[in-house]
Amino acid sequence: MTTDIQHHVNQLYPTLVQWRRDFHKHAETGWLEFRTASLVAQRLASWGYLVQAGREVIDEHARMGVPTQEVLTREEQRALEQGADPNWLPYFSGGLTGVVGILDTGRPGPTIGFRFDMDALDLHESADESHLPAALGFRSINENMMHACGHDAHTTIGLGVAHTLAQIKDRLSGRIKLIFQPAEEGVRGAKAMVAVGVVDDLQLFFASHVGVNHPLGEVVCGANGYLATTKLNVSYTGAAAHAGGSPEEGKNALLAAATAALNLHGIARHSAGSSRINVGVLQAGSGRNIVPASAQLKLETRGETSEINQYVLDRALRIIRGAAAMYDVTETIEIVGEAQTCNSSPALFPFVRAQAAQVEGIHSIVELAQAGGSEDATTMMARVQQNGGLASYVYFGTTLAAGHHKETFDIDEKVLGIAVKTLSLCALHAAQLERQDGQAATD
Repeated sequence: MTTDIQHHVNQLYPTLVQWRRDFHKHAETGWLEFRTASLVAQRLASWGYLVQAGREVIDEHARMGVPTQEVLTREEQRALEQGADPNWLPYFSGGLTGVVGILDTGRPGPTIGFRFDMDALDLHESADESHLPAALGFRSINENMMHACGHDAHTTIGLGVAHTLAQIKDRLSGRIKLIFQPAEEGVRGAKAMVAVGVVDDLQLFFASHVGVNHPLGEVVCGANGYLATTKLNVSYTGAAAHAGGSPEEGKNALLAAATAALNLHGIARHSAGSSRINVGVLQAGSGRNIVPASAQLKLETRGETSEINQYVLDRALRIIRGAAAMYDVTETIEIVGEAQTCNSSPALFPFVRAQAAQVEGIHSIVELAQAGGSEDATTMMARVQQNGGLASYVYFGTTLAAGHHKETFDIDEKVLGIAVKTLSLCALHAAQLERQDGQAATD
């Protein structure tokens, strides 16, 4: 069966490349993945999957950082013009751009889930001829939307796994859920899928990422150390006045924002582990002779644990509100993203290693890596583990043209086949991880 999977994926590889380049060319940012989600749903349905979409897998009220209705309407129309499936597109109206494909084998076994993110970044892709997507004609055609982190590859890998498993359904056991998640960037999307119970029936769960500073042919069985994080938008509203003639009538929102920014960076670090805070955006004012009536901050907190992040967040909120009180302005605080920390289940490391060891093209298998930054999938991982299941975050190394989140980012597409083969084998052999009583082993 391993040979059958390898042969099938080798045959499928040119199609994987085609899918990946198509998604790259039509990059869509968080909650705007209308075209991507519709094509994913259409293909899953055509291969015999039970497809759940839109409100079935997204809690509308648990979403964070959702674009305005004007943007949602405009981008849905844009997606239709760019080839979105018209039959599936209505499921995703309003930015409910999640898809889950379920393959029920009808035979006893665990329920195993795989998460694949679909969204692009708010980034203008390089048009330089040295940039391969530009040279070969699959550079993003959508302004300020670019797959600069590899989510186009992740969506493709998910479809590749789906296609492969559909061919060997009679050899599988249990249920397989392929979770195509919107809005990972800014850690905005997983919470809305967890809120409706998408992962509550899983005994095994895998999330994965290409690249992440690992070379082509290297697989990492688990990643730990993702930082818990909260993303905030803050608006201060004061009162304008003539800066020379009647400054006492003004309420200076710029000074409130500046005071907040400086003091936020002065929050004491926590002795129990790493903590971070960053004000990335401060915008204020309208003219040199006008007391600024409005100001906006965009900031984030992070912590080695969810408790440390909460410590930083609590103090940040006090500073934000205190700065408003100092300058007699009002503040509005919006949480536009959040994720907790979660470590991979050690019990899965030898299992992933055993699958990767069978895949041609893999020359190095690393048991565990320490992650940097934050990751939305930790919210799903934590829920699975809380329910007694196992979860791991797997890296598939690939050569990069430039680092993640850069305008010349690109991957070596050979990683597509490597990842599809490895994850398909994980699905095929998942029953090996069950106990005698049919429950998934826990760590």
